[in-house]
Amino acid sequence: MFVDLHMHSCLSPCADDDMTPANICGMAYIKGLQAIAVTDHNTGRNLPYVKEAADHYGLIFMPGMEITTKEEVHLLGYFKDVETAVEVGEIFSSHLPPMKNKPDFFGNQLVMNTDDEVVAVEDRLLIGATDLDLEECTKIIREHGGAAVPAHINRGHGLLTNLGLFPAEPEFPVVEVRNELDLNDKLIGDRKRLQSSDAHHLGDIMEAVFDLPTDRFSLGGLFDYVSGKA
Repeated sequence: MFVDLHMHSCLSPCADDDMTPANICGMAYIKGLQAIAVTDHNTGRNLPYVKEAADHYGLIFMPGMEITTKEEVHLLGYFKDVETAVEVGEIFSSHLPPMKNKPDFFGNQLVMNTDDEVVAVEDRLLIGATDLDLEECTKIIREHGGAAVPAHINRGHGLLTNLGLFPAEPEFPVVEVRNELDLNDKLIGDRKRLQSSDAHHLGDIMEAVFDLPTDRFSLGGLFDYVSGKA
């Protein structure tokens, strides 16, 4: 299953405005991907529209988000259904500092439908750190049936970069890595590894190069892998 499980839509202020749900899924289809996840910062408000576009292109879609912990570690949360992901996104958004977005400085935060129409503008600045630590964020994700995967652990805002090591708790059976950067294999041990684009621009969405070895060609098989069950 060729996948890209970390990309940002136009709802993330750091992403291009043309990272619309329809454009993301269309580009993923053109590039030969079979499954994707969209992981906006601390929210899931664009996920229903991404799911609609993904269904149109025949893509397996796993709803997700990228949470920033109190330690400023980026943590990916993946879920089995859009409704739960949107609900959890609102929990994390409510733990952000009460700051309004400044579009001219940070970028737009657009909720877009599959016709590329703006249906809402998010006023809360989404890219700050929540007031929840790594353990608390992981607990919220898992209590809602989700899978927690530390993002780009060997890059800025990565777990190893910010903390220097894996904590004793919580345990993470799967991590996302950047292969082009230095990586201490001894620290990672036997954990499974994801490779993703972290795309903020359409051209950066991954080609069909990372073949995830899932046992079942389905959302369930994909989720079992990222949760460490497969």
